[in-house]
Amino acid sequence: MEALLSERSRLVTSSAIRDLLRLTAQPLVLSMAGGLPAGELFPVEGLRSIADELLAEPGSAHGALQYGPTEGTDELRALIGRGEHGRGGGSGGGDVLITTGSQQGLDLVARAVLDPGDVVVVESPSYLGALQALRAQGPCIVPVGADADGLDTSRLAELLAAGLRPKLCYVVPNFSNPSGCTLRAERRRHLALLADRYGFLVIEDDPYGALRFRGEHLAPIGSFGANVVTLGSASKTLAPGLRVGWARVPTWLMAPLVRQKQTADLHTSSFAQAIVARALRAAWFPAHLETIRAAYGRRADALCAALGRNGATLSLTREPEGGMFAWVRLADGIDATALLPAALTAGVAFVPGAAFSDGAEHRDMVRLSFAGLGPAQLDTAVDRLAAVVASSGQFGERSEERRNVMLTSSPPPGARRSRAVPRLA
Repeated sequence: MEALLSERSRLVTSSAIRDLLRLTAQPLVLSMAGGLPAGELFPVEGLRSIADELLAEPGSAHGALQYGPTEGTDELRALIGRGEHGRGGGSGGGDVLITTGSQQGLDLVARAVLDPGDVVVVESPSYLGALQALRAQGPCIVPVGADADGLDTSRLAELLAAGLRPKLCYVVPNFSNPSGCTLRAERRRHLALLADRYGFLVIEDDPYGALRFRGEHLAPIGSFGANVVTLGSASKTLAPGLRVGWARVPTWLMAPLVRQKQTADLHTSSFAQAIVARALRAAWFPAHLETIRAAYGRRADALCAALGRNGATLSLTREPEGGMFAWVRLADGIDATALLPAALTAGVAFVPGAAFSDGAEHRDMVRLSFAGLGPAQLDTAVDRLAAVVASSGQFGERSEERRNVMLTSSPPPGARRSRAVPRLA
């Protein structure tokens, strides 16, 4: 019966991270794989109090339990527009669309804008969930390298001058998933300028911006140009189970996105929106944000210290200033995907770097999440990973047998290209 599947359905790949989570749920595995916020930091009491209040007030309860507008409730849209989520604001909410998680925002924009064969630029490495949402529309994905300062906009400018004409450019500007890098201010301005000059849309995916524990906040890309969609989420600051995200969009894009959302789910949960709106206005929310930032800062420091002690096998590319992730290189070009089974056996999990590319790049890289484990657990997890790397047949001179396995094995989930990428000098 698979013959009944549409061509678009066949383009959708499984998430390597979601598949991996099933393996890392074992109690003896210390997982640095999934990008899960720390469950013990969820504001359970605050959210319970809000839910109780909502259900105890007949007028509020009726609205929160009823169908709602596709765009989202006026209250939550206005709060996001004013920047009440710990990030910059500046609008009355008319440019805000509430989504069922920011992942839905990615999917809606991709469906509203892309036709098969359209060109999409992504930073490399790039968030796996974005690659999934984009691939589903059958585009030609063009990766552009990123360094410690984020997407290389000078390289993008060269490609544009040489004739590249994308419809979309996707970036995670703050504490990128997976690399942890932040797009510096000059490159944000440059990217917005390029989008205006060449007529493409930037998707600025910002689920981690409120989680900065060192340094200064930077102005969003959307403050420098008109062709920008900025995505946000309550998943990393309140709880992912609420499934509340948002998109700040150009005027011309709002109606198409609303129509796409109507076909998907009519509207985001009214009850969840009411809870998030009250949480953002709650007296405890600023202190809650500071608690998360401080905890993640301590965990990032512990991870960096553990990696420093194991520098012969694991090399940290940059120290995190926020977010949830560190990007780490394995010694001697070891293939992270090939190493993963041994790591799971040793009781530690990570996400192989190849999952974050549109091909086979970053094979010697791993993404480590420091958010879900305490400092002592991170010490143990890194020591386990370093021991697996050191004992691998690839450490030192890679064996011929291992080389043959690497050359003949199938690509990992998330590493296949949806279409051939044009060769550009």
